[in-house]
Amino acid sequence: MSKRLITPALVAVGLLFGIASNVQASEALAKSKNCMACHAVDKKMVGPSYKDVAAKYKGKGAEATLAAKIKKGGVGAWGNVPMPPNNVTDAEAASLVKWVMSL
Repeated sequence: MSKRLITPALVAVGLLFGIASNVQASEALAKSKNCMACHAVDKKMVGPSYKDVAAKYKGKGAEATLAAKIKKGGVGAWGNVPMPPNNVTDAEAASLVKWVMSL
């Protein structure tokens, strides 16, 4: 096999493993920060499912808004049940948003 084929193949495999580990890491982060007590990936619980959040905000450039909601909490976007503020860093909030938007 030529070098021209091997290099892109290795890059693609590396990207796939990077994406998979990032998704797992972000889901683990959501669990460790107790987000899963009110949210699930694919079904409504106390709060909306993460897939519903991703669909609602897809293509709207809402990453900064969602990260702020994670940190500060909010109410009204999904009904009257408030989401409390969460004790996460800016980097953790951004990671959680990227994961949710990837679903």
